[in-house]
Amino acid sequence: MSAPVFRFAPSPNGELHLGHAYSALLNEQLAAAIGGRLLLRIEDIDTTRCTPEFEAGILRDLSWLGIRWEEPVRRQSEHFDAYRDMLERLSRDDLVYPAFMSRGEIRAHIAESEAKGRHWPRDPDGVPIYPATDKQLSSSERKRRITEGAPFSWRLDMQAALSSLPAPLAWTEFTDEGLGGSRAVEARPQEWGDVVIARREIPTSYHLSVVTDDALQGVSHVVRGRDLYAATSVQRLLQELLGLPAPAYFHHRLILGPDGRKLSKSLGDSGLAALRDGGATPADIRRMVKLW
Repeated sequence: MSAPVFRFAPSPNGELHLGHAYSALLNEQLAAAIGGRLLLRIEDIDTTRCTPEFEAGILRDLSWLGIRWEEPVRRQSEHFDAYRDMLERLSRDDLVYPAFMSRGEIRAHIAESEAKGRHWPRDPDGVPIYPATDKQLSSSERKRRITEGAPFSWRLDMQAALSSLPAPLAWTEFTDEGLGGSRAVEARPQEWGDVVIARREIPTSYHLSVVTDDALQGVSHVVRGRDLYAATSVQRLLQELLGLPAPAYFHHRLILGPDGRKLSKSLGDSGLAALRDGGATPADIRRMVKLW
């Protein structure tokens, strides 16, 4: 039997903060406890916001914490061909369609509907579900718009995807930091509507690249923040549609700021570099995230 495989997968679009430290340290701790391996993956498909400087900062912070990972590091920006192959598989099965509505058109469509007294559904993140009116476009009209350079994204046809499944979806969720207990969780990807699977310029999305990487890297345990709990439903659906193995999951507690909100890269909350420059030690960080 092969060793369990864990991964820490940050995006280099800002500096690591205490929440990232907790997740990375917990992954390392759990991998060591059950004789597993720890991988580092750089999730940099957003080529406009992700930078080599932020990546260097991630590596520096993790090394300072004393975390060790297996080489080589997988960078998603180097594997677009693998994601394109997965997208083409979904396309061959008629499970994706080009979506042309702009953000302004989406807002206008929803506003018009709500002005008539109709409640517009929101996804688990509170974002309005995509109207999907262009799902009814003819094949020739789709081709014409694409040929003329109209901006679009590839969206999953959620209804078609769910109809193709032989049985309801679930995933295995561990219930504590020691992976001591587990339960089956019903996946409800329909709550997200027709999610973006890829974009015209980039042949992937967070959901598609994550399930592809986890499968190709043999990841057996996904340990990440509670804020991604609902997103697991979409990823389980993609795993089923693409015939990929499903890891076991643990969605850990979030490290919150003094005001009770989730820490954010964009706001520089509790950045590890700033804490280090202020004299904090790796042991201090472990105490701050209650991992000692």
